[in-house]
Amino acid sequence: MSDMSRQDDTSSASQPAVERIQGELHTVRSLLDQSGNVVYRVVTPLMVELRWRDVAQLIVGACVLAIPVAFTEEVWVLGEELRIVNIVGIVLTSIMFLSLFAYFIFYQNHLRGHEFDYLKRVAAAYFITFSVSALLLMLFDKCPWGTEPLIAVKRTVLVTFPACFSATLVDSLK
Repeated sequence: MSDMSRQDDTSSASQPAVERIQGELHTVRSLLDQSGNVVYRVVTPLMVELRWRDVAQLIVGACVLAIPVAFTEEVWVLGEELRIVNIVGIVLTSIMFLSLFAYFIFYQNHLRGHEFDYLKRVAAAYFITFSVSALLLMLFDKCPWGTEPLIAVKRTVLVTFPACFSATLVDSLK
């Protein structure tokens, strides 16, 4: 029997532990030898806490799709024509997809004990993306908050819908 196969027969992995390393949560998995000594440790970041770098990534990610969508005349016209019930449906659909995406990317095996962080991440992702979308539309002079706030909200919601997905996708890249 070779040394490698003998090591496989005599080692085992410990249960993963969650440790705070340099201020951030990490999952630590240890490979133990037969006598219980640590042979190897695998440390991976546990991305359940919303940090400032996540906020920055959400802003950049929101711009990825908000910029091209905000330029389209279709969004401007749709923002004038869509009924409020459709806009509410788009907001709810956006939040539902954001919630599912955040759950499967960040919290699938770690939701217990991090429920508030989960809700905070979903709310922050939508709020930041909505704000970026509103800012871009204002810069293009297509978000009339002072004269027609309902149209401004509708247009912003339409731009936010695709932008929230790119924001969360960029946030998941570490």
